[in-house]
Amino acid sequence: MLFIVYTTGRCNLKCSYCGGSFDPEIVPWKVKYSLNDLDDLIREEDVVAFYGGEPLLNQDFIRDFMDVFTVDKWVIQTNGLLLHRLDKNILERLDTILVSIDGNELLTDKFRGSGTYRKVLDNVRKIRREGYCGDIVARMTVTEESSIYRDVKHLLSIGLFDHIHWQISFIWSEPWKNLWKWINQDYKPGLLRLFSEWLDELENDVVEGIAPFQGVLKRIIEGGPAPPCGSGSESFTILTDGRVISCPIAVSEKWSHIGSIREISRKDLETMSPPITEPCNKCNYFEVCGARCLYTHIERLWGEEGVKAICECSRYLINLVKDNIERIREAASGRNLTLRDLVYPEYNNTVEIVP
Repeated sequence: MLFIVYTTGRCNLKCSYCGGSFDPEIVPWKVKYSLNDLDDLIREEDVVAFYGGEPLLNQDFIRDFMDVFTVDKWVIQTNGLLLHRLDKNILERLDTILVSIDGNELLTDKFRGSGTYRKVLDNVRKIRREGYCGDIVARMTVTEESSIYRDVKHLLSIGLFDHIHWQISFIWSEPWKNLWKWINQDYKPGLLRLFSEWLDELENDVVEGIAPFQGVLKRIIEGGPAPPCGSGSESFTILTDGRVISCPIAVSEKWSHIGSIREISRKDLETMSPPITEPCNKCNYFEVCGARCLYTHIERLWGEEGVKAICECSRYLINLVKDNIERIREAASGRNLTLRDLVYPEYNNTVEIVP
C-alpha cells in the first residue's frame, strides 16, 4: 500500500490555483496523534509519501517517522523552497522527490510567486551536488496559460529532473475562459508533437522521462487500480488529526472519510474499493484510464462539460500510446529491452499517471 502522510496543513506558498495553507480547523498544522497509533497499519512492504501543506515545514516529524518505521520506499511531494535545509539523514533515505514547478520562470512565478522558479532550481541543484541520486520528478500544474510542449521541453532541457509529470488544473479552479480552444489548439497538438519527439528519441536509444507516456504504457500492458493513483483501494491518506481518507485532496468530503487511525485496521483498508460509477465504469477506456481521478469523478464541479473535457484529453493521450505500441516495442527491442523496461513508475510514488 501507499500511505500519504500529512506532516502539516500549513504551506509557505499561496499559489493562485491552490490558495496555500489548509484551514487549521480542517487540517491541523501540527500532528495530533502518536506514531504508535500507526503500528497496525504500516508494513515493511509499503510506500510512505510525506505531504502537506508543505511537508518540509515539519522535518522533525518526518525524521521521527522514518526512525520508527521501516518501509519499502520513501517519497515526498514538496514545493522545493526548503530543500536546501533538508536534513541529510532524511535526504539519503528518500527514493522519490516530487518538486512542484510549472514550466519556465515566467509561468511558474506567475502562479507560485516571484522568485519561486529560481529558488526551486537552486535547491534541486544543491541536493544533486550533495550526491542525491534518487528519482526527482518535476510535477507541473497545467493551466490555461500553459503550453504543454513548451513547458515540458523546457523542464527536460534543464537536465535536473529524471521525470516530468503534469496534472491539468481542470475542476480545481474557476472554469477556464477558452477551455475547448486550449484543448484543441494547444494541448492536443502539443501532446502529439511531444509524443512524436519522445518516440524519435526512443529510436535513438534515449528514454525521456515523460511520466504520462510511460505511465499509460504501464497501464496498457500491466493494468492497475482504478483510479490509477490507487485512492481508496491501494492508497490511503493520513491527516494530521489522525483521520484516514481515501483521497489526499478530499480532506473534508464525507465520501472520502474512512475513520480514525484508532478505529480502523489494516484488514479494513485491504477490503475497500472506491465508488466509481457511470459513465466511467462503462467506458471502453476504463481499463487504462481508470476514471482518471477519484475526486473529479465524484465532485464534477464543472458539470458535464468538465467531464467531457477530462475525457477528451485522457482519450487522446491513451490513443497516442496505444496506436504506437508496435513502434515502441520495436524501438525497445533494438536496445534489447522489453516494453516493461520502459514503463513508469516502478511503484506507486504518487504520480497519478493520467494527467
